[in-house]
Amino acid sequence: MSMHSRVLLALLLAAASAPAVALAETSAGSWGPITIRERSIAPGTKEKFSFVPFRTFEAGYLDTAIWVARGRRPGKTLCVVAGIHGDELNGTEIARRTFAATDPAALSGTLIVLPAVNAFGFRTGNRYSPDRRDLNRSFPGDPDGSVASIVAYAVFGVVRPFCSALIDLHTGSFHRTNLPQVRVDVTNARALEIARRFGVGIVLGGAGPRGSLRREAMVAGIPAVIYEAGEPLRFQLDEIERGVDGVRNVMAFLGLVPRAGAEPAPARVYPRSSWVRVPLGQGGVFFPTLALGTRVATGDVLGTVTRPDTDEVHEIRSPRDGEVIGMAVPQVVLSGYGVFHLGYGAE
Repeated sequence: MSMHSRVLLALLLAAASAPAVALAETSAGSWGPITIRERSIAPGTKEKFSFVPFRTFEAGYLDTAIWVARGRRPGKTLCVVAGIHGDELNGTEIARRTFAATDPAALSGTLIVLPAVNAFGFRTGNRYSPDRRDLNRSFPGDPDGSVASIVAYAVFGVVRPFCSALIDLHTGSFHRTNLPQVRVDVTNARALEIARRFGVGIVLGGAGPRGSLRREAMVAGIPAVIYEAGEPLRFQLDEIERGVDGVRNVMAFLGLVPRAGAEPAPARVYPRSSWVRVPLGQGGVFFPTLALGTRVATGDVLGTVTRPDTDEVHEIRSPRDGEVIGMAVPQVVLSGYGVFHLGYGAE
């Protein structure tokens, strides 16, 4: 390993092992600076810095940014993470706008934003990390593992000691789009309440896959949710604005900022969901025939797949009652491809 590589790894490991600041600070007398990655952020100030403070060949792939706003008054610490999948752009802009609009002088507590965790993927439009691994299957990470594991280890070294709650920002993947929704382990009351307070109207149950930031944060005792909205590789202003409003709703619920406006309307909670897939032998050109958010009944036509070689048309029908919470955009599809995501069992 080169000298620069050793220095880089040492910096990442230092970030992961930084001393924690007690989150139970409640009195004004004990409320002081917070130290993250050897950077001290005083009450009433904001700082932007990186895990890697200088340029090397590897730093260009691993220089994840850290933005911190330390409130004048004591309170909880909300962590907002975006860009774990580098092609999911809406979340990076939600994170940027949220931080830009946060005045530390009016803040009670701390806001920590990691606006583009997968810095390499964000720059190149790549979902995965430089080692072609899914960063969101790599938490809590391993300092002796792959590039994705090293980055995950460093990021989790910030999440675990500092976060009172966590919001992970995502979009649909691989030519799919998602209805705005918050995903959460509905068996955890604290996390479920955060999901409800986000205010997008749809809450989808599920613990999340092993190795995902949300699931591993929950294992560590940190209530965590995912906001999913829109498509990859696009900045969609409606979804971005809705996401900023949702993060601000959570900030108000946690007491970081005063509430502006009414409480969010009650959400529909879907404890279960499933994908409708292209039947065997019915691949071709897919077109949906309804919109996201449509409530469907068993047997309803959801879309069609046309064989370009024979002009034969196959209908995709709903196998159950539910709501379309995600779907593929028009494209060429093969047998088994997931084209509609249905939420069902609403509470």
